[in-house]
Amino acid sequence: MEDERIIELYWRRDEDAVRQTNQKYGPYCYRIAHNILKNEEDSKECVNDTWFKAWTVIPPQRPDFFQAFLGRITRNLSLDRYRRTRASKRGGGSVDVIYEELAECIADAGTEESRTDTIVITDAVTQFLTGLSKDARIIFVRRYWYADSVSQIAQHYGMSESKVKSSLMRSRNKLKAFLEKEGIAV
Repeated sequence: MEDERIIELYWRRDEDAVRQTNQKYGPYCYRIAHNILKNEEDSKECVNDTWFKAWTVIPPQRPDFFQAFLGRITRNLSLDRYRRTRASKRGGGSVDVIYEELAECIADAGTEESRTDTIVITDAVTQFLTGLSKDARIIFVRRYWYADSVSQIAQHYGMSESKVKSSLMRSRNKLKAFLEKEGIAV
C-alpha cells in the first residue's frame, strides 16, 4: 500500500493503518532498533511503541516522508531504551562506540550548551552530508544513523572493512573541519 493511503488510514483512525505500517515498515524499523539495542525482545517492543507513537501523532502531523518519520521515531525510542538499560547495567555497548567515534567532531549532547545548539548542528551536519560523495554519505549514514557495524556495512556494499573504516575516518575529519569552519564548537 502506498504511504499516502496508509497516512490517510491514520487520519480516519482506521486500525488497519497499524497493520499496513507493520507490514510495509516492520522489518525496516526492527533493523534500526536491533542495531541499537542488540536484543530481540526490546527491539520488538520499540517497533510496537513506534506504531503507538505514530498513532498518537497522526493526526495532527502529516509526515512528508513516512519511512524517515517512522525511522526517526524508532531510533529515538531505541536510544531512550538503550540509555535506560545502560544506566541500570553500566556496561559498554555498540552505541557507545559510535558516540566515541563522533566525540571528537561534535560536543557532548548532554550539556546544556549543546542542547541549545542542536538545531544549528543538525543543519550543519545535513549541509556537510550533501557535500560528501554518494558512497561516503551512505557509509556515514549507515554507521551513525542506522548504527550498522563496520562489518555489516562492508558486507552489504561489497567492500573491505578497512575501506569502510577509512571512509568513516576521513568523513569524521572532514566533519570536524567543516564544523570548525562554520564556527561550531567541537
